[in-house]
Amino acid sequence: MVNIKRISVLSEETSNKIAAGEVVEKPFSVVKELIENSVDAGTKNLVVEIEEGGQKRISVIDDGYGIHPDDITKAFLPHATSKIQDIDDIFRINTFGFRGEALASIASVAKVRLKSRAEGLDIGREIEVNGGFVESIKDTGSNTGTSIEVRDLFYNVPARLKFLKSSSKETASISDIVSRLAICNNDVSFKLINNEKKVLQTYGNGNLKDVLRIIYGKNTVDNLIYFEGHTDTASAFGYVGNAELSRGSRNHQSIFVNKRYIRSKLITAAVENAMKSFLTINKFPFFVLFLDIYPEFIDVNIHPTKAEVKFNDDRSVFKLVFDAVHRGMREALKDSFMISPDENEVFSHAVEKPPLIQELTFDSLALPNIPNRNEEVVNNLPIDLLRQPSTKQEASEPQKFTYPAEKNMEVYLNEENPTEKSFAKLPPLNYIGTFYNTYIICEFGDELYLLDQHAAHERVLFEKYRKEISNGKVVSQVSLVPLIAELTIEDYLTYTEYEDIFKQAGFEIDVFGDNTIRISEIPYILGKLDNKSLFMDMLDSLRNSGRSNTVDIKYDNIARLACKSAVKANQKLSPEEIKKLIADLKFCENPFNCPHGRPTIIKMSLYELEKRFKRIQ
Repeated sequence: MVNIKRISVLSEETSNKIAAGEVVEKPFSVVKELIENSVDAGTKNLVVEIEEGGQKRISVIDDGYGIHPDDITKAFLPHATSKIQDIDDIFRINTFGFRGEALASIASVAKVRLKSRAEGLDIGREIEVNGGFVESIKDTGSNTGTSIEVRDLFYNVPARLKFLKSSSKETASISDIVSRLAICNNDVSFKLINNEKKVLQTYGNGNLKDVLRIIYGKNTVDNLIYFEGHTDTASAFGYVGNAELSRGSRNHQSIFVNKRYIRSKLITAAVENAMKSFLTINKFPFFVLFLDIYPEFIDVNIHPTKAEVKFNDDRSVFKLVFDAVHRGMREALKDSFMISPDENEVFSHAVEKPPLIQELTFDSLALPNIPNRNEEVVNNLPIDLLRQPSTKQEASEPQKFTYPAEKNMEVYLNEENPTEKSFAKLPPLNYIGTFYNTYIICEFGDELYLLDQHAAHERVLFEKYRKEISNGKVVSQVSLVPLIAELTIEDYLTYTEYEDIFKQAGFEIDVFGDNTIRISEIPYILGKLDNKSLFMDMLDSLRNSGRSNTVDIKYDNIARLACKSAVKANQKLSPEEIKKLIADLKFCENPFNCPHGRPTIIKMSLYELEKRFKRIQ
């Protein structure tokens, strides 16, 4: 007889735990859902307390409308909500929540106590739910509003518990989402307490810049540029940061659609393309963007976390955001040139149509394919003269650079350990000149070598610094004037998690007040640390490296950034400096590529040259 598998209906307990896997991804998901419930309930003062990254305890207290005593039990039932009544309401949602899954999902994987007193009633009601089962319900004294406490998150789902990150990382995620929600609800006073220590408090006065100043610091607010744009169906407004605020990651980008914090590749691409003329390569802009759009033109019912929305017309949204940001940047640039009203005429030609901005329009962009800002067009030159011989294969295959070992072998003896030998990976190159103060020209036998001085020096510094870190012998220098860096909560928590890594890498850093550090010693290889941008890039790199990556990979990320102190293109070097650079490059473990993957050296044989000059066929 064939064994036919029968269909069974999952128990409510099992289905709630499955739903919790979608809604309650991490502790920060719990905080987000609870805060959004409080905001929907009209709160004006919100207190969030967490312990041990939220896994041990999360508490959210508000002064909103409260929950009617008869609805206390209903609140924990799946798909129980006060936000919508029927399916048509989904197309005109003006609240954060509407699915009715959050409390049921949270209560199924934690121990929850909720107390609430509805506005106008004299007494409140308290309910305890453990693992999805109601333990008790009773009347209690309570202020108007709701307080909910979540303890031992995932205590009954060990598989989920082991996937939680470190306490500091979970705390950073919670502080990040609280900060974002404080930005879009700047008329609500937020207070975040971590392990009994207050780490964030906003005024709730409705002033967006005040909230940004509290979260990101005064320097950020001083470098913001306002923008806005409108169509018949939507409005976009907010702030973008100038080049000084650009970062090595997108962590400081916030998008709010109808006050809902979301992620959107479409809107991110629109902002970044509008700003690409003003940014450093491989940097991402700081921005806070609000998009107000009629609810019927978007769909927020894409995923249980409600972190994504779908637009009816992607192109019109892209154009609205692009034009608004680009116009704001253009006006800011114009203002920076204006010295006085009398001089408007003098500067008008330079101000009204700056070349970089004038050539960049929305119509020049293809959606979704976006042109490369590094693309250069060279005219009036035969294409054959521009095409270089293929160097990718040559630079990635060291054997192409080998030479008879018995004739020209070079050996480097380590002064600290005379028994340690390093063999040259390059032949004894003869330096003959430079081109454009960027490319070093060498010869060996019947071959011509071109070295990129910046890429070559990057490789030398990277391997030297990486070796010092591995040996625990990083040479540091004391800064004459220590660098004081005021960090965001998230950045500060990231630093505390990787404090030992920075110390091993040669940094001497002290805590200097709330979310503020003082950098008094830096690795000698960095030269001068004039501002905190390099340190922030290192923080971003460590944060983005992921928990699964090894400590060695994290050190490699720091060492790559340290290579910014390498000599630059167009920087004139003396013959002695050039020869020293060539000598150092020879004994690198991989002299053929810089730490970022670009080739450091290419070669061309006499045969290839003569063929190009048509000496041979």
